[in-house]
Amino acid sequence: MSTAPNLISKNKCFGGTVNFYQHQSQTCNGEMRFAIYQPPQAKLERVPVLYFLSGLSCTEENFMVKAGAQQLAAEYGLMLVAPDTSPRNTGIVGEEDDWDFGAGAGFYVDATVEPWASRYRMYSYVVHELPDLIAEHFPVQPDKQGIFGHSMGGHGALICALRNPEQYKSVSAFAPIAAPRRCPWGQKAFTNYLGSDPESWRPYDASELVLIAGYNRPILIDQGTADPFLEEQLLPEVFQQACETVGQPLTLRFQEGYNHSYYFIATFIADHIRYHAAALCS
Repeated sequence: MSTAPNLISKNKCFGGTVNFYQHQSQTCNGEMRFAIYQPPQAKLERVPVLYFLSGLSCTEENFMVKAGAQQLAAEYGLMLVAPDTSPRNTGIVGEEDDWDFGAGAGFYVDATVEPWASRYRMYSYVVHELPDLIAEHFPVQPDKQGIFGHSMGGHGALICALRNPEQYKSVSAFAPIAAPRRCPWGQKAFTNYLGSDPESWRPYDASELVLIAGYNRPILIDQGTADPFLEEQLLPEVFQQACETVGQPLTLRFQEGYNHSYYFIATFIADHIRYHAAALCS
């Protein structure tokens, strides 16, 4: 039984509440934070839960403040949970040196290389500890979980779902890092967290996982055509080709003129909430 999370702030929103919490994480060996939107339906009954994983340099606040998801979540009775993107203030030398590695850039992997291995275990935190905490302390239906995310968090959402198809009944992504073994962001993070052998990176690369996972549920991805990271870092076409190879259902939508920002996410968030609601609320 986990210790109840500590409430940091509480805000009424569309008949429900947006709350921010901190708790002591056994997985990450220190304090972690998350944000949660409880729709009005949660006052009366248990509701499905949808996890959002944010991108590089983000915290648990970005999605709740910028995406505009609460109105649709209130309409469909979905609880939204957004964890921080890494442990913080660990004392690890170099943790704050780069915006694309270390603090704010946990990449949703379980690090195996010291000094990161003892604290940077975001995959296990997202897949195991956080859902267990939410199920214990909030009125959710644990058998109705979905996951989505943006950029680094889109990568995280895809690998979590592909590796745990029975846990996540729906998955989508905005501009995910779709083939991290092949891009500079992924290569930098994986080398430092997982070691220099690219073979050890495969369990955290969605374009590799989809070839063997057998997820067999639809995947939705939105990608802006004006995204400055599209060609070098995101590589959605690699994931698309892998899906086609194994017959994995994928809807990849290229949105003309949209970039990598939360303006892009806010524009299409309603589509994603409805997509998850169709899978979780039936």
